Amino acid sequence: MSIFKLLRPINLLLLILVQCVVKLALLEPLNITLGLNTYGFIALVIATVCIAAGGNVINDINDIEIDKVNKPKKVIVGQKVSEKTANYLYIALTFIGVCAGFYVANAIGTPSFAIIFIIISALLNFYATQLKGKLVLGNVLVSFLVASSLIILIIFDVFPGLNEQERDTQLLATKTILLYAGFAFYINLMREIVKDIQDVNGDQKGDKNTLAVAIGRKRARNVAFVMGIIATVVILGFTYFYLYQYMTVAFYFVFLIGGPLLVFCIRAFSAEREKDFKILSLLLKLIMLSGICSLIFYAEILNYESITLQ
Repeated sequence: MSIFKLLRPINLLLLILVQCVVKLALLEPLNITLGLNTYGFIALVIATVCIAAGGNVINDINDIEIDKVNKPKKVIVGQKVSEKTANYLYIALTFIGVCAGFYVANAIGTPSFAIIFIIISALLNFYATQLKGKLVLGNVLVSFLVASSLIILIIFDVFPGLNEQERDTQLLATKTILLYAGFAFYINLMREIVKDIQDVNGDQKGDKNTLAVAIGRKRARNVAFVMGIIATVVILGFTYFYLYQYMTVAFYFVFLIGGPLLVFCIRAFSAEREKDFKILSLLLKLIMLSGICSLIFYAEILNYESITLQ
């Protein structure tokens, strides 16, 4: 059970859900030629999940001392799971993920693309061991890696099927995925800042130079608040200018994405306690999930109305 918790199963299930939503609710309903069949897509999900799980493990291995300060009752590595066992688990998960990546790369006829999974694994290791405590850079890198779980669907599923007859629709699908990847990057960046505020005490003792350590909890909170305001304005503006004629979709965007973002802004404005920031972090995770799930509506819009996403 402790090893299971170490993998952060909820986050992995969300990752699986996100990739399945893009595949089943956007790409397949558009009836475009895709590079991956069912087995290839399953292998891609396995590669992504295993590499992400390995990243979670190596992150906890390197955060043992910090976690003893921030969450002493929830420390797993070194208490419930030995550091040696955790390292073996990290190696096994990464190996399985990279092997699954090799299968996917060969399935689309470009074996050299397997290097992408090796690079992602290396970046996760670099983040956990070197970059996590660097001012903003660690936040940006991990947020990019979150967004990459969507981008790899373009690389391994959309691009291999490119053809002249379906070019416009395939390009539209690519732009849509990139738009949602940008959304995932931005919301996760906000969440990383909020988590750093929540963990500021342990980061200070661990000599980590996060944003909250560098400029203080209140200023970092204000940064997250401003980012939340920007996100809310963008979502509501996008809904007003592009989706107003689609009542169901507009309702979803306003009340299930814009509404929670507004709640985030209100709570962030006055957040003080560690519990407040924990709630904000959870709220951002739900906003990201809600945002990605809106793709369920987009296949129909893109297919029949051909809205151009800029």
